[in-house]
Amino acid sequence: MPRAAEVLRARYTDRLPARLADLTGPSHGAVDLPLHVAWSGLRSFDLDRPRSRLSLYRTVLTEGQRRDLVTFLNRDLLINQWPVLRTLISRPIRDVWEAAFSELMSLAAPESETAE
Repeated sequence: MPRAAEVLRARYTDRLPARLADLTGPSHGAVDLPLHVAWSGLRSFDLDRPRSRLSLYRTVLTEGQRRDLVTFLNRDLLINQWPVLRTLISRPIRDVWEAAFSELMSLAAPESETAE
């Protein structure tokens, strides 16, 4: 029987875009997430406010499907905030994204400096 971490990694791997350049979401302004992504709590985010932007990215990375990732995430914003964002998401998500995209792995701090 597969371990929970393996199941999660497989789930998040299946959602990955082919390349970071596929992430063509907005880079500023207000974004309203659909219910299937933000099913509990806040659904509207302001990309011009750093905390709101991190919250949106964390939600989409956690709950979004491939189409949501390419629709709501922006490559440049993801890369820019990855050093902080990677500490706010679960290890399976972080591991999958960093294994798939060397640009993100190069931004990773040594493991002892990151939060779970």
